[in-house]
Amino acid sequence: MEETFVPMRGIKNDLRGRLMCYKQDWTGGFRAGYRILAPTTYIFFASAIPVISFGEQLERSTDGALTAVQTLVSTAVCGIIHSIIGGQPLLILGVAEPTVIMYTFMFNFVKEQNDLGAKLFLAWAGWVCVWTAGLLFLLAILGACSIINRFTRIAGELFGLLIAMLFMQQAIKGLVEEFRIPQREDTSLAQFMPSWRFANGMFALVLSFGLLLTALKSRKARSWRYGSGSLRGFIADYGVPLMVLVWTGVSYIPTSSVPKGIPRRLFSPNPWSPGAYENWTVIKQMLDVPILYIIGAFIPATMIAVLYYFDHSVASQLAQQKEFNLRKPSSYHYDLLLLGFLTLMCGLLGIPPSNGVIPQSPMHTKSLATLKHQLLRNKLVATARKSMRKNASLGQLYGNMQEAYHQMQTPLVYQSASSLGLNELKESTIQAASSMGNYIDAPVDDTVFDVEKEIDDLLPVEVKEQRLSNILQAVLVGACVAAMPILKKIPTSVLWGYFAFMAIESLPGNQFWERILLLFTAPSRRYKVLEEYHATFVETVPFKTIVMFTIFQTVYLLICFGLTWVPIAGVMFPLMIMLLVPVRQYFLPKFFKGAHLQDLDAAEYEEAPALPFNLAAETELGAGASYAGDAEILDDAFTRSRGEFKHVSSPKITSTTSTPANAPRSLESPRVSFSPRISELRGVPSPRSGGRGPHSPKTGEVKPSILGKSLSKSNSTS
Repeated sequence: MEETFVPMRGIKNDLRGRLMCYKQDWTGGFRAGYRILAPTTYIFFASAIPVISFGEQLERSTDGALTAVQTLVSTAVCGIIHSIIGGQPLLILGVAEPTVIMYTFMFNFVKEQNDLGAKLFLAWAGWVCVWTAGLLFLLAILGACSIINRFTRIAGELFGLLIAMLFMQQAIKGLVEEFRIPQREDTSLAQFMPSWRFANGMFALVLSFGLLLTALKSRKARSWRYGSGSLRGFIADYGVPLMVLVWTGVSYIPTSSVPKGIPRRLFSPNPWSPGAYENWTVIKQMLDVPILYIIGAFIPATMIAVLYYFDHSVASQLAQQKEFNLRKPSSYHYDLLLLGFLTLMCGLLGIPPSNGVIPQSPMHTKSLATLKHQLLRNKLVATARKSMRKNASLGQLYGNMQEAYHQMQTPLVYQSASSLGLNELKESTIQAASSMGNYIDAPVDDTVFDVEKEIDDLLPVEVKEQRLSNILQAVLVGACVAAMPILKKIPTSVLWGYFAFMAIESLPGNQFWERILLLFTAPSRRYKVLEEYHATFVETVPFKTIVMFTIFQTVYLLICFGLTWVPIAGVMFPLMIMLLVPVRQYFLPKFFKGAHLQDLDAAEYEEAPALPFNLAAETELGAGASYAGDAEILDDAFTRSRGEFKHVSSPKITSTTSTPANAPRSLESPRVSFSPRISELRGVPSPRSGGRGPHSPKTGEVKPSILGKSLSKSNSTS
């Protein structure tokens, strides 16, 4: 994104870029066929369930002025509008937890004012939204989103982990409430007796943990060894919503032997009742608000505008991370302008506004990356099998797959063809082919190239960028309003389990979280990090520096989390996140070396190329390349950094490659870059391997050290 503060220039650039690919946004979605339903269903549940829970929370906090009906309508209407005329279709809109907190504070303030009272709460909130919309217009026009370039990983990942903590906090608080008597309930009912309250709480623990564990397990169904491929794929795509249905069914097993109300279920007013539409005409009451309070509404509007500016921009940024390899342009300025119109509309309708949400937005992109991976994989598997039936060599096979890959890339009218290509073949595959003699001309079979497993290693990460999944999930959220009598059958404990699932699902790929895990890793096991995909800081930054940087980030995170518990001021925690921009730029360089900061928090404005990967060093470390299924294509990523993935490199084989059959040395890695951190990360020698010399770290099998040979060759040639 161009950094510009010229009025309207950012909006014009966004519109120009997105209009050029608008048609392809729709055609690309329809070309995906029925497979688009998998990410649609996944994100629909990720959007609807929290919104329903937030609606119930608002209903208790506002004495019924706002309910789940209003939060669902806001999420659906704003989502539909954004998916049609918005800039970035990967961005998911919804009523978020900070909005619920802000509206709760506003209601408590209004209720204590004699000139307003609870009856004018929505009218005064409408004026707050009017002021908020004006401030968002001003920020978008003046190009304030250009500052998003200065939000480095330290801010984005800290904010993402904070949202995950808030989701987990909501799950824990909800489970604790299952043991208590809800507000405004008749305490004389049998279900609120101490023994039955305890039974309700324990059953809630079973339902919530049951959903959490089965949902996490179902997401990895493609890597199961049991069942057919189509069954495992179906479970991986639709397992999470299926688990919601399964555990809702389990909740109905104890029927005749327990009092009514155990387990507790969702509560929301009938959307078709006569009083359900009173707040939709709130615009008629806005002129009844005293002028002093109309002006005073600017104060909470400023807080909400800052909150939405940051939340919306960071959600969009996390949905467009560099490792997703998106081809279409961003749209920060225009999307913020559209958010202003949506906030104004919601305020005049008497419903809480929606904005870009975390973790749903990056989860949406991640699910579309899985979709694109499946589409490409099916094409390449068919191409590989066809080539092998024709007795193609390894070079011809790779060339045919490369050609099929580029045919699957839809060219954009304003861009050249995608610069991405297939990843390089694994060294083991090349060595297996070289053992056959002239591996360029020798036919290849399944013993040399395992089609089902090795194609996944060849495919780069890509995303199916389109608008269809976004609008479909928004329509389904809107349909929940009509289906409210059915949704009331879902136990509240299932919601708490789903909140915990979303918190855990957002952790993979967060480098901050992975560094926290690294701190708790035993010194004798730290070398395991080097045996998997890892970020460059693991090799280049001293461990003490990693510890200090992680401790600073953790303390800052706890301060932000503590602010959410402070009345009124709690909604200003985004200001603490924004404060990280000057802290990162001016404060941290005084305590950390520039090279270390560049690896720990590589800002876009101080980009550094990835360190070269050396196959010989990887073989010495005994890295085991594991096959990851489609659903987990990004789950093992340690970082959302720019170019910091460590992939196995090998000489790329093409149909035109000419390599003598009697030159096996050319297959070895040409460069040696031994990691200076290996000895530090190893610590105490691994007890399983009996030392880290020529032994395999996983099996203990003695193998010749390729690293030693490569080093000796390097020294002799120099």
